[in-house]
Amino acid sequence: MSREQLTQAVMGLPLTERVSLAQDLWQSMDEIRRTASSVVYRNRWMTVREDQIIRASGQTGIYSVVEKPDFAVIAPLHQNRLYLVEQYRYPVAGRFWEFPQGSWEKEKLDPMALAAAELREETGLVAGSMVHAGRLFLAYGYSTQGYDLCLATQLEQRDAQREPEEEGLVTQAFEVAEVERMICEGVIQDATTVAAFGLLRLKGLL
Repeated sequence: MSREQLTQAVMGLPLTERVSLAQDLWQSMDEIRRTASSVVYRNRWMTVREDQIIRASGQTGIYSVVEKPDFAVIAPLHQNRLYLVEQYRYPVAGRFWEFPQGSWEKEKLDPMALAAAELREETGLVAGSMVHAGRLFLAYGYSTQGYDLCLATQLEQRDAQREPEEEGLVTQAFEVAEVERMICEGVIQDATTVAAFGLLRLKGLL
């Protein structure tokens, strides 16, 4: 059924029923359908596939998709100070501040366990309380990867357990107002950190 046929079919219904039925029907229909798929690149961190697709209109095309494991991003909060990490990001050739974040390729962990593990690995911090604050997609225009945001409090300092890829990573605590200033002035340029900070603010958690 095309978009036009669906619209005509529900026009005679009362408005509330019309909206509800249209939403239910469109949720059950794929606007873009995959007809074939092939892997064009794969390593331990990602898979890139190219799909042959057909749209609702019948138009055909291709869609490239990057598959990566979901990750956790952690906002460690202690006495109105947020812990950030700074590390060198090779693709953009620079060092940047961001919230601790990461995924595990070795095994699949639930979001809270992953957040606790990444926090300890990068910063050496152990949280007595971990609250799941939300879930977002990183870049769903081309990637399947999503991430869970966790607010970590009641922090205790231990030794960090960094991996070789995290060489040169440093940790520092900043006042919440200072982190907001760093975002506004473009010092923090990591989109995940900016989105996470904004979501925590909107939910009244910061």
